[in-house]
Amino acid sequence: MTLARVAAAARSAAALPFVLGVAAIDVDDGRAIGVDDTVVLPVASTAKLLLLAEVARRIDAGELDPAAPVELDPADPVHGTGLLVRLGRTGWTLGDLALLTAAVSDNTATNALLRLVGTESTGRLARRLALGELTVHDRVRDHRGPGDPPVFATGTARALAELAAHTARGTLVTPGASRLLLGWMRANTDHGLAPALAVHDPYTEDFPVPPPGVLLVANKTGTDPGVRADTGVFIGARRVAYAIVAHWDTALGESTERAAVHAIRDVGRTLAEYAATPGAP
Repeated sequence: MTLARVAAAARSAAALPFVLGVAAIDVDDGRAIGVDDTVVLPVASTAKLLLLAEVARRIDAGELDPAAPVELDPADPVHGTGLLVRLGRTGWTLGDLALLTAAVSDNTATNALLRLVGTESTGRLARRLALGELTVHDRVRDHRGPGDPPVFATGTARALAELAAHTARGTLVTPGASRLLLGWMRANTDHGLAPALAVHDPYTEDFPVPPPGVLLVANKTGTDPGVRADTGVFIGARRVAYAIVAHWDTALGESTERAAVHAIRDVGRTLAEYAATPGAP
């Protein structure tokens, strides 16, 4: 099993009516493949990883305390993914907000974290890590008006995969920040895209070093109209960081969305096979 098989799976979607950006990086030897991986696309909530990376960096540097209480601002709550907008409490710790952002892509928690660290700081971190076009443009909104950025975030599959690779290697500024972000990613509850066809264990405590023959996943997904995305790392006999971003015209209807989801899952299956293969050439 080779990374070329991953690229072949991505190219098989070329005739379908959507863009599929795919990047995969062998974390241990640096080999990489990409298909439309430098095309700038809306990336939805996968860009929350960049926000969480900045939060992890500040916690590791002692600039933020994960136990510090944070009161939600009246402008923070939005609907969509998450739990906080449906719960009665308004006070949480910084660590709670980060975990909720990673685990259930909580939009309200995301807005609270963005209010604390700012989109400018996420941009500085992206430039520091050479992540190219990965950009958080705005807070999450229920409705976007003519004066608002048209989407929450944009980026490339290559930049997202590089961010995941930094996290798995321990080079996300510091090893401590990397471990913190990887742990949050492991808590993600949505395995319905890239890991959907992979036999993996989402619950074992043997993380990030799996027992022989066991495949682990740490990831972050994103969903918006016309966008489905997944980025993270498969950990087995080998470690492979990845990003898969599908973008289509919503006027094409539900059949195109189903085809995009199928394509993401098919690429994810090949990524999992690569990660599970000892000594893949």
